[in-house]
Amino acid sequence: MGPDVPLLNDHKQEFLLKRFPQTVLGGPRFKLGHCAPLYIYVNQIILFLIPWVFGGIGTLLYQLNVLQDFYTAAVSGGLMLAAAIIVQATNMFARQKTASVERVRVHSTLTDEDEWEFSSCVGSETVRFIISGKKYMVNVIFHSVLAGVLCGLGTWYLLPNRIASLYEGNIGGTVMIFIFGWVTICIGEYSLIISTASETATYQALDTYEIVPLMRPFYIFIFIAVDLAHRFLADIPALTLANQILHIVFLCLPLLWTLGILPPLDALFLWGMEQVLELGLGGSPMSSNLRLLAMFLISVGTVIASYFIPSTLGAVLFMTGFGFALSLNLNEIGFAFSHTVVKNLSSSKFKNRSAYCKTQFGWRELMFYLTALAVALLEASLLHSFLGSQAFSKSSLQAIMGYVLIALLLTTWVLGEIQTVYLLGLFRNPFYPKDVMMVNVFMKKQKILKRLGVLRRILVTLVSPFAMIAFLSLDSSLHHLPSIFISIGFSRSFRMVWQNTEYALLDMVVVSTVQLLLLNTDLWWNRSIDTGIRLLLVGIIRNRLFQFVSKLRFVLTVLLTSWTEKKQRRKSTATLITLNIAFFPIVLVLVALSALLSSPLLPLFSLPIFLIGFPRPIRSWPGPVGVTACMCPDTIYYQQMIPSLTAALQSAFSVGSLGLCSPGSHYLCRFQDRLVWILVLERGFTYCCLNIKGLELQETSCHTAEAHRVDEIFETAFEQDEHSHVISFNHHFGNILTPCAVLPVKLYSDARSILSGIIDSPDNRKQLKDDFIKILIWVLIQYSYDKSKTQRLLERRPKSMPESPPVELPEIFEKVVERSSWKDDDGLSVQSVEDWTDDSSLFDDELCKKLPKPKEITAQGVTPRPFFSLPGSVEIHTTETELPEAASVNKLYKTVVLGLPAVDTGKQWGQMDLPPVKFSNPYSELLSLPEEWRTAPLPVTRLRDMKQRFPEDWYHFVLHQLDFFHLKGKPPSLHGDLVKDSALKDLYIQGILPCCVSIFGIEDTVPSPGHIFRAYNGGLPWSVCLDWLTAKQELFQLVLQAFRYSVKLMVDKASLGPTENFKELLNCLEEYHNDWYVGLVCEKEWQQAVLQEKPYLFSLGHDPNMGVYTSRVLTLQDFLVQVGKLNGEAVRGQWANLSWELLYATNDDEERYSIQAHPVLLRNLTIQAADPPLGYPVYSSEPLHVPLL
Repeated sequence: MGPDVPLLNDHKQEFLLKRFPQTVLGGPRFKLGHCAPLYIYVNQIILFLIPWVFGGIGTLLYQLNVLQDFYTAAVSGGLMLAAAIIVQATNMFARQKTASVERVRVHSTLTDEDEWEFSSCVGSETVRFIISGKKYMVNVIFHSVLAGVLCGLGTWYLLPNRIASLYEGNIGGTVMIFIFGWVTICIGEYSLIISTASETATYQALDTYEIVPLMRPFYIFIFIAVDLAHRFLADIPALTLANQILHIVFLCLPLLWTLGILPPLDALFLWGMEQVLELGLGGSPMSSNLRLLAMFLISVGTVIASYFIPSTLGAVLFMTGFGFALSLNLNEIGFAFSHTVVKNLSSSKFKNRSAYCKTQFGWRELMFYLTALAVALLEASLLHSFLGSQAFSKSSLQAIMGYVLIALLLTTWVLGEIQTVYLLGLFRNPFYPKDVMMVNVFMKKQKILKRLGVLRRILVTLVSPFAMIAFLSLDSSLHHLPSIFISIGFSRSFRMVWQNTEYALLDMVVVSTVQLLLLNTDLWWNRSIDTGIRLLLVGIIRNRLFQFVSKLRFVLTVLLTSWTEKKQRRKSTATLITLNIAFFPIVLVLVALSALLSSPLLPLFSLPIFLIGFPRPIRSWPGPVGVTACMCPDTIYYQQMIPSLTAALQSAFSVGSLGLCSPGSHYLCRFQDRLVWILVLERGFTYCCLNIKGLELQETSCHTAEAHRVDEIFETAFEQDEHSHVISFNHHFGNILTPCAVLPVKLYSDARSILSGIIDSPDNRKQLKDDFIKILIWVLIQYSYDKSKTQRLLERRPKSMPESPPVELPEIFEKVVERSSWKDDDGLSVQSVEDWTDDSSLFDDELCKKLPKPKEITAQGVTPRPFFSLPGSVEIHTTETELPEAASVNKLYKTVVLGLPAVDTGKQWGQMDLPPVKFSNPYSELLSLPEEWRTAPLPVTRLRDMKQRFPEDWYHFVLHQLDFFHLKGKPPSLHGDLVKDSALKDLYIQGILPCCVSIFGIEDTVPSPGHIFRAYNGGLPWSVCLDWLTAKQELFQLVLQAFRYSVKLMVDKASLGPTENFKELLNCLEEYHNDWYVGLVCEKEWQQAVLQEKPYLFSLGHDPNMGVYTSRVLTLQDFLVQVGKLNGEAVRGQWANLSWELLYATNDDEERYSIQAHPVLLRNLTIQAADPPLGYPVYSSEPLHVPLL
């Protein structure tokens, strides 16, 4: 895909050209995709001008001195209210007339407009086209009343005499404000009561509760509120100036709405609470809207309560205590407390159920927090009472504490920088280990850095907070309480000490330094504000300055890469770069305004065309965190690694190797084909809250290009030669990704191999047949032995003891989902027979299609019988109603296939009357097989011929390995007696040899590679024993598992060499049973094995493109995962453009320009990491609270 791919296809361009005028005018549709009668446009113009007409009537009555100003507003408002009710009633009547059962659909910004057919000027179709109507009756009433109030107050706001008085009788300015001001009000009224325009500032895809129509009137009311305050309050110069400025800005509201700078109401209130909580109250953004609202209300209440405390000492203690408490993870503490209460008060049954609930808050954390709180309160009270009245001077104790804070800041900053791979993001850290490949080697090399990290952790967690509390407690302005400004400033400061220690330390150092420099000067800094307000102002400036630098770096990256990256160089690139250089001061103003509003800087279509996006919460997306993700089979690998990754991140954040962990920070982790996206949601004292997302493993071309650049960046940083330069430059400094550190994480490595020369070797395939018999003997003996142990345990259990749930039985008794017979899956079709030619090369794309599907057989009066799992398989939990019932499988075939043997419907195939087995040793009964497992439909003569293939030596060896520890009083010659029992041996021969016939056929031939592959996947060839075996699901599962073990053994022998003796073979089988899951990737058991962290997993596959057989081995161990920090403003800017493109421009083309690979901006990966439906991560975690203590 070239760089000049269209930004929008022809259809979307036409659609956008229709939608954009509606957005500008507030809803009128003057540009349609089809020919419309003239009255459609005339009606819209009349409805658009109705508020101006009513306002003009009121204005005229006021100018003629007929009515006073407030009566004028009432008349205009009343007329508009009546008009709004009439409009809504007309729409409701038209809808009922058209279709009485039709429902108003929820407006979706993702849908295109329909074509309409009109019959008359006032026809129902015309009314429904022009007037969109309301979904809820309460909104019909509320919006109508609001329209009347808006028109009345708007008339009052734009009275010419009032405007002229503001601007000292300037007639030209008055006329301009009056005309364009009424245009603004008409736009707001139309979107409120007639038809709502699609807003460029779209936060939610669906407007379920019809909040969008309120957006434009809300901003108009804000301007009117300032004017009303100016009217009724005393003459305040600042308020007068603000009113004059806002009257001019009022004319620009349509432009601000069109550009999407003003946020929707839901985003506005969430953003506002977040900004006030973070900047004004010293808190942190929250991981959910409910937590944000609760914390905002509590924090405001704390500030108000501190103002009403009469004692200065009491106020200091109150602010210190609540500042500490509100910085903690109250959610986790509350959960731990409720868990403790439930554990102590609930029944034993509920206790067992609650035992699985894990909490990261225990007695150790509780004692630490209580001790820290007590020391903080004691320190603040003593210093404030005895030393707090001293004025600030160069020799004062507060100034000395300022020097201590400067030393702490420098020390913690240096210790944090040397924990990362790059110093300042530019130079390779000479202390960081080079060529980090192995976990053990890396951990040894990092010992010194780890010790320095622990020192930094102590300084940040313990030393710095108490030093800052001492600095604050010594401030003399605390003795001037009560004061609202002191309460706000110091409540924020005492909280930030714990909430965000690093930034609080930086702010206090800046304030202390400025105070020392301006000590004897009579400036506003020293004269008018106290230390708390100084810290608040410095915190706001620091926050906006960091955002400005990050946004400016993003702008420069977009500008430079639009030319340096050849695949990003479009025909218009040179022109756009020239314009950006020529108007660079304007670009800087846009960046500054974006930073001031804390809103994303939006690169339109990812081009160097920069717009200010609307302010939104730091999470960027409206929905709950971690609720939606594009689930797929690869999700399970991310789900498995999350606990270990979280533990590794806990250590990394504590020592500072990932930089400052602040809300809104983004990180990218890379290991093999896995990409993990991490977003910091909130931060507090000794904890942070994360959202972890996993990106798709099936890489597209764009995904591959960016992933390759990520690998290149990490390799340059971490995989350096030991003899390379001591300090090297970061050659990828312009990239939005900056490498930070490598973390040891327990996860699966994925190794795929081609089995050419192994599975197609005749010797290997012949040996597989012999090994299968041996492995099947071991599987069946192990099954019988484990079953006997379980029965023995059940016999010994006291009668009063309740029955244990099935999941607590040994692994051999774990439940599995019964697979259906081939008859029920049309397995005996002509197509399946044709598939079973040895020369066949046909393979399914999905290997699991050949597996039998679960079958449920219900029979009246039959007791359900559980089927037990395979040795080495993974437990599948099912309810009793889900257990398959035992029933006969001897039914008529569903299809009649030419060439297959006829079935006698009057006789049960393969059933024969067998005499009871007479064992020579009573203990042989413990290893006996079920009777129905020796009823194979094979002639007795054929069984005798096949006895020669039975490996007696291996059979005797396996029997001798059984310990029988669960038997009391067993004879010493037990193993010898079992070996001599010919009846037991014949029993196993009768059970095992028919299974071999079912797998390999009755002819003694070497299986083909295709035969092995299909049998591994559960698709057995037709034979006389097929129905007999598939009817016995428990035996079928054991046989299938034995065959899979045989394939795994064949691959191991070819790779590692043959087994030398029976002991080595037995060790291999026990390892398969205990440490391996051998099966298929698409099976549920595979996913369960990954979650239960089986050490190894093996699967056999086939590549139809290359025509080769493959193996896949997953190995669980600690690996080094590379972590880098992303430019948060670059991510927010690209997400803002994605939201605009999809929700407003509806540009969902999968090959659009803005989704193409960009190795520097990582555009494709960033879009993947967005929340669905705009992004498509395959995994997204719920908010994870990570303790940093």
